[in-house]
Amino acid sequence: MTDATAHESSYFRRSGAHSFVPTRHAGGAWDLTEQHFSPLGGLIVHEIERARAQQGRPALAMSRISFDILGRIAFEEFDIHVEVTRPGRTIELVEATVTIAGRSVVGARAWFLRSDDTAGVAGGEPDRLPHPDALRSWPLTSVWSGGYIDSIDVRPVGVPQPGRTTAWVATPVDLVADEDTTPLAAYIALVDTANGIAVRQDPTKWMFPNLDLTIHLYRGPEGPWTGLDTSVVFGHTAQGLTSTTLHDLHGPVGSAQQTLTLRPQPDQRP
Repeated sequence: MTDATAHESSYFRRSGAHSFVPTRHAGGAWDLTEQHFSPLGGLIVHEIERARAQQGRPALAMSRISFDILGRIAFEEFDIHVEVTRPGRTIELVEATVTIAGRSVVGARAWFLRSDDTAGVAGGEPDRLPHPDALRSWPLTSVWSGGYIDSIDVRPVGVPQPGRTTAWVATPVDLVADEDTTPLAAYIALVDTANGIAVRQDPTKWMFPNLDLTIHLYRGPEGPWTGLDTSVVFGHTAQGLTSTTLHDLHGPVGSAQQTLTLRPQPDQRP
């Protein structure tokens, strides 16, 4: 495989020790000149895990990661800086910042916890989802455009409804060219898709981008499928919330929430 071919089969290629360039597969849904946040979220996890390994940090499990989208994520080269802000042997906090041309565009904070055997007291999980092999693909390109949307396989459980859809999402595209990716990073790279599978209004008439993404995990997810059991609420004062129960093929793994800013498209304003 040539370098060019490898890059075209990935969302990003590394251009420096902490720098990356997006490929066409990372193209945004709201604006084709921006990056879609979903694969970038997975890349941030990839860099956090890589930095912890290089520093010899303890083998802990990610329990929560929160992303704040601080500004426009231009389709340009960017840097990711990772810092362990609360080191520990059983609990650790790691922060990461994405910058474009010296400007912060994403901030992330991840909690890591020690793993122990608590199978004897485990319980309270929701039911598992039907296996994706028994479901038909749904072309999400009928709702959205962009390189990222074109790169994913979406298989809904039942008929998608406005504000309520359950679906499996997978992709054949690697996260980073010529680099191995953990199941966690690959899984999280698909979670932000949740806000696009259960749209309450036509995105050509209304905008409802998310300002953040917070993921809580009580089990390490495994690929290659990310299960999204998603509900979307639009409030009365231009705010919304996308809430998702997360699954892998073995069952539920946690939850995710996204804060939405709701407004009509410019050409739809009275």
